[in-house]
Amino acid sequence: MTASPVPSLPAGRTLVAVATYNEIENLPILVAEVFRWLPQADILVVDDNSPDGTGRWCDEQSGRDPRLKCLHRPAKLGLGTATVAAFEYALQHGYEFVITMDADLSHPPQYLPRLLAGMDPPGRPPRDVMIGSRYVRGGRIEGWPLRRHLMSRAINAYARWLLRLKPRDCSGAFRCYRTKALRQIDFTAIRSGGYSFQEEILWRLQRAGAQIGETPITFVDRQKGRSKIDLQEGLTALRTLFWLAWEAGGSPKR
Repeated sequence: MTASPVPSLPAGRTLVAVATYNEIENLPILVAEVFRWLPQADILVVDDNSPDGTGRWCDEQSGRDPRLKCLHRPAKLGLGTATVAAFEYALQHGYEFVITMDADLSHPPQYLPRLLAGMDPPGRPPRDVMIGSRYVRGGRIEGWPLRRHLMSRAINAYARWLLRLKPRDCSGAFRCYRTKALRQIDFTAIRSGGYSFQEEILWRLQRAGAQIGETPITFVDRQKGRSKIDLQEGLTALRTLFWLAWEAGGSPKR
């Protein structure tokens, strides 16, 4: 799998944020690949007290490479709160862009330059969010069972209909955000602690007038470790999306 050439990258400091829980098999590979494709970026690992030593590895490695940062949390607190913690870190430390991606290598790092370059496309208005999309032309998924395909498609369709979201891929976590846009969001108002955070943050940014773009990626199912997504997480996401629509009075802004 190869990524096509991209134009020059926008100026500004970039933080790649990775939430981890028991990812010791994947994180060392991911960190090396991120620095291969975006050597000018920093990486922030937000670890939820992984018992497998993920956080300890990050601490040891960050002592050798100052581009790697570690943020430790006391327990498994959810992907949504981990992402908010990364956003707050990026805002506090003066980054212009923050990229979120999964720790399990399902988001191939070779797409990082394309994702970042898409924030300032030549001859077009700048974007506030770029999504590495599985559901635009050229995007695809490798290795998922049928039930995962159906669950993802259903949640995306439900979110787009209920919240009037414009992107095709509303649930993927492989994204680049402009921190200037994130400053418009009240993080304390966010309902989602888990995976429905992906839809909620898009909804709040879209309502704030953010410009959102998508670029195709190939999503590759994890080869090592265990997935954190199950049916209960999917049902929780559906309930959260319903309450967001209720919060907006049934008329989310287009």
